[in-house]
Amino acid sequence: MQKIVMGSSNLAIPRQTILIVDDQPENLVLLEAGLQDMAEVITCAKSNQAMEIAIACDPDIILLDIEMPEVNGFALCEMLKSHALTRTSTIIFITSHDDFENESKALALGAMDFIGRPINLNVCRMRINNHLRLQAQERQLHEAYQALQKEKEHFHVTLKCIGDGVIATDSHQRVTFLNPVAQRLTGWSGSSAIGQCISKVMTLRDATSNETLINPISVALSENRTVAMALNAKIISLQGREYRVEDSAAPIRDAEGNITGAVLVFQDVTESIAMATQMSHMTNHDQLTGLPNRLLLHDRLLQAIPRNKRDGTKLAVLLIDIDNFKYLNDTLGHQTGDKVIFQLSQRLEELCDAHTSLSRIGGDEFVLMSSDISSANHVEMVASQVLRLSSAPVTINDEEYKLSVSIGISVFPDDANSEKELVRHADTAMYRAKALGRNRYCYFSDELQSEVDQRFLIERLLKRAIEEQTLEVFFQPKHNLITGKLVGAEGLVRLRDENNRIIPPDAFIPLAEETGLIHALGEQVLHQCCSAARRWLLQGTPVKVGANIAALQFSNDQFYLNIKQALHTHQLPAQWLELELTESALMHNFDETRGILQKLSDIGVSISLDDFGTGYSSLSYLRFFPLDVLKVDRSFIKDMLDDPQAKNIVNAIIHLAHSLNLQLVAEGIETKAQLESLRNLGCQEGQGYFYSKPLPLQEFEARYLLIQPVPDTKAL
Repeated sequence: MQKIVMGSSNLAIPRQTILIVDDQPENLVLLEAGLQDMAEVITCAKSNQAMEIAIACDPDIILLDIEMPEVNGFALCEMLKSHALTRTSTIIFITSHDDFENESKALALGAMDFIGRPINLNVCRMRINNHLRLQAQERQLHEAYQALQKEKEHFHVTLKCIGDGVIATDSHQRVTFLNPVAQRLTGWSGSSAIGQCISKVMTLRDATSNETLINPISVALSENRTVAMALNAKIISLQGREYRVEDSAAPIRDAEGNITGAVLVFQDVTESIAMATQMSHMTNHDQLTGLPNRLLLHDRLLQAIPRNKRDGTKLAVLLIDIDNFKYLNDTLGHQTGDKVIFQLSQRLEELCDAHTSLSRIGGDEFVLMSSDISSANHVEMVASQVLRLSSAPVTINDEEYKLSVSIGISVFPDDANSEKELVRHADTAMYRAKALGRNRYCYFSDELQSEVDQRFLIERLLKRAIEEQTLEVFFQPKHNLITGKLVGAEGLVRLRDENNRIIPPDAFIPLAEETGLIHALGEQVLHQCCSAARRWLLQGTPVKVGANIAALQFSNDQFYLNIKQALHTHQLPAQWLELELTESALMHNFDETRGILQKLSDIGVSISLDDFGTGYSSLSYLRFFPLDVLKVDRSFIKDMLDDPQAKNIVNAIIHLAHSLNLQLVAEGIETKAQLESLRNLGCQEGQGYFYSKPLPLQEFEARYLLIQPVPDTKAL
């Protein structure tokens, strides 16, 4: 490890080395003793070994005697100066010669000084000390220069490797440096740009208006501060290419704080902005049609409502829904469905102008927003045009498909004061248009809202009843029309409101089918029917119970297993369960339904066809389905005494049932006259208010099975 000493200038320098080469031992001893406090002293008495020692110890100063036997001082000096490891050492000759010729030769060979004989030690020390200091300073300068060069190289490599463009200028805005990225973006090479004004090298403009922008370096220099680049800026390269850029410029100051120039660092954000623009478009537009989506519609409504309010004009929202689109989509496939959507969107875009815009907010739902309306009949005219454009056949793969749409209309400020209300009310009106037969438009109204509120209330009650399993099943008896005896019961589901009033089944059954709640509802009704039938079987008064099955329940691939599981759970023999289906249920996926019913029939479950004569009335499916019972619809029973045609239909159905060996049940018997007429026609069984309305479980048991209700001990 090198020792550190302090020079007269208080510079910390490593302890230096002096090599003395002299063939006179007394000279070596004298000089070593006189100089050893100043540096590390190494002596050599044989000049032919001096070169090897010098290379090994790298001396700062070498003292050479001129007259030496093996190698003289001049030759040794020439050797030292020609070697890479010793050429920087300071060489001082010790000589008694003071002639001009020897001094010139020594200096020519690279010697720096002379020490005369006899040696004056004080003078020698002063000379040596000066040269040691010079050598130390030279080494420090060399090291500082090396460090500076290394830092400079690192700085240049960094500037060349970073992904940002960097341009430096002097205080007069003349370019002094461009890194490769800046050269690529500006189109200028480093050599041609140096000395040019920054405004010439970097043409900066507004990306929208194309107006020339002030370069931020100009502002940074004039205002002596860091300046961000203008928003929405672009540069135009020397070759005419455009790049979107952003970042900042800052002044460059020297050690005293004086501004010597400026530096501009900027990024190419062309791709980032393009990506952001694309992402924004994808976020706000429908991918299939390219139309604004629900999010962008919301923003446009937010902007349009205050404007129409200020101008005293109206704003209409037309919600357009394709009729029976789900059937088309399921039948023809989603690709065909997408083509239909796209073609219809192109047609509806014909209605768009400065005041009208089209959005796609769902699978088959569009919204036409018409703003700044001052004419009373404008909305009806637009709605009629939508119906006309939609009614033209759509051609897909050389096939034509007939379309129709249902339109719901909501108007600001008449129907709503917010964008959410406008869309929601238009949606409500659209469902009314569908309920009225489709292919029409319907305006929102307070009465319609009342109906919707009631619908939502019933839906909420139904969901809660299903979750809490509070649905009730009432039982309506079936009687033998000859003997009057009880032969069965039909389970009919009942829902109560918050005031314990019964909600009619036709108010919530269609809703359950629309919302998909029919599966859970049907399962609960099935279990209650099986539970009641099992209870009566154990009481010794067995009654076959009929449970109504909706067409949608057959879409559940677990339907057959659910029936078997219900029978197993309640340990009910299958012969005491009857499933009552409508004709529409039989026609739902014909082959699959027939297979399910056949498996149920095979295990002993009775299959009853409800409301016969009001649906498809196709006699062919009476052969294909394993039916056990036909139920004549109440509409024929009601009119049979006054309408001969209705009576003839009932008579025909009775004869048909007999010929097919099917049990016949007449529904809706309300009078004794109807009962007598049905007896005379040969009808075996019936049900209706003449016998009894549907009854709660315990009331049915008390009246028909003589089972007394269990007292409620909690109330005692």
